[in-house]
Amino acid sequence: MKARLFAIVIGLLGLGLAVWLVFHEGVRDILAVLEVSGWSILWLIPLHFAPVAVDARGWQALLRPFDPGRRATFPFLSWIAAVREAVDRLLPVANVGGQVVGIRLVLLRPLSGAAAAASVLVDILLNIVTQCLFTTIGLVLLIVLVHDTRAANGLIAALVATLPLPVVLYFMLRNGRIFDRVKHGVVRLLGGNHRLPAAIANSATELDHALGVLLRMPKPLAAALGWQLVGMALGGAETWVALWLLGSPVSIWEALALESLTSAVRAFVFFVPAGVGVQEAGFVVFGNLIGLPADVSVALSLVKRLRDIGFGIPALLSWQWAEGRNLRARLRAPRHRLE
Repeated sequence: MKARLFAIVIGLLGLGLAVWLVFHEGVRDILAVLEVSGWSILWLIPLHFAPVAVDARGWQALLRPFDPGRRATFPFLSWIAAVREAVDRLLPVANVGGQVVGIRLVLLRPLSGAAAAASVLVDILLNIVTQCLFTTIGLVLLIVLVHDTRAANGLIAALVATLPLPVVLYFMLRNGRIFDRVKHGVVRLLGGNHRLPAAIANSATELDHALGVLLRMPKPLAAALGWQLVGMALGGAETWVALWLLGSPVSIWEALALESLTSAVRAFVFFVPAGVGVQEAGFVVFGNLIGLPADVSVALSLVKRLRDIGFGIPALLSWQWAEGRNLRARLRAPRHRLE
């Protein structure tokens, strides 16, 4: 209950910040920026499939050791990647709900629950490492572009402070046998009427074993890390295209720096639902450092949210359709057995 109240309060504060930024920078000025692109801005919706597909390819690399029959196909995982991103960006969850949904959906194929959960947990760990690498790239680009190291000092300090986190998580997952201790919490979180809680809770030792095996396999880890980094770079390319469509073109390096540092702030303040307010403030602050007007930065953030809606709503609807189909199949199964 306290966690839910905290999420509501933080979400409302973030929404308030976003609304304040819109009015502070001028609604008319922002609308004028958006009018430059017109309907062409909608091209960002199909273009967003590229980073999502790359993310799915990285996840597939982690699943492959447990899926010799290749039942988790690339199109199937691309769909799940779209759904879990939509959950994180459109629903009031703290950027972890999408991962839970991802585990649920991958079990629509005959895969081990422990393997599915292990792949997602390692994917999260690698995402932290990739975010650190991408943020480092963004900081280097920012320093080169603005020729002012003072502007990056706070970010460098924050980055250094977070560096021990992936190392600690790595050793906890590899050696800690932590799921024997938290399995009851997982059951309460996911509910007792789905085979996912049973798959995890009844085999917490198996999950720990799957994590240990996966974390000792350098090739899948390196492949997933590489695909994730490519996906983040494609996000920078999306920002470059969006600013070009908005009539405020920047260099690809400036776009990468802007995307990198803004995504780092969103990742750091992960508990704000959908990064509301955080994303807008990040674009304004870092956009200012590369000479981007504040109204353009706010317009860019609004365009990205429009893309999230246009890309995410079909993904959420497809998820509900899949869940309904799976429920109907489970309800019909006892009837068939009786016949």
